[in-house]
Amino acid sequence: MKPNKKQIKITVQIIARRPFIPSRYCLQRWTNKALLDRTALTALTIRIVSKKESADLNLRFRHKEGPTNILAFPFDPPPGIYSPLLGDLVICAALVNQEAKQQQKTHLAHWAHLLIHGCLHLVGYDHINSKDAHHMETLEIKLLEELGYDNPYL
Repeated sequence: MKPNKKQIKITVQIIARRPFIPSRYCLQRWTNKALLDRTALTALTIRIVSKKESADLNLRFRHKEGPTNILAFPFDPPPGIYSPLLGDLVICAALVNQEAKQQQKTHLAHWAHLLIHGCLHLVGYDHINSKDAHHMETLEIKLLEELGYDNPYL
């Protein structure tokens, strides 16, 4: 991606094998769209994992069985320490691709949605109650439409 006025520095770790994974350009574009106007922090890690690793992390940190499509781990540095790191996103490639097929969406549209969803979690958005969910989903729809994708909730 050509440097622009500002962009979030992403580190991509690909652990999963063989499933479709969007290009670094796409991951960068979606991350910038979600975060550039929402945080002063400038870095995050995107780790693309297998179903096994996703399930292990989901159990350890959310106490839920089985893999999940995306996990967001905000980074909170110790007091007095500055870090540009916003946090980590862990994406289960096989599950995201499986969901896209089941929901009859393109792989890119579903990946864009989930990456934006995870980025918004990193900056404090949530969907625990219906009011917060509506606010988060409305923003996701707006960002995705600006990128040329359909409303993922239809």
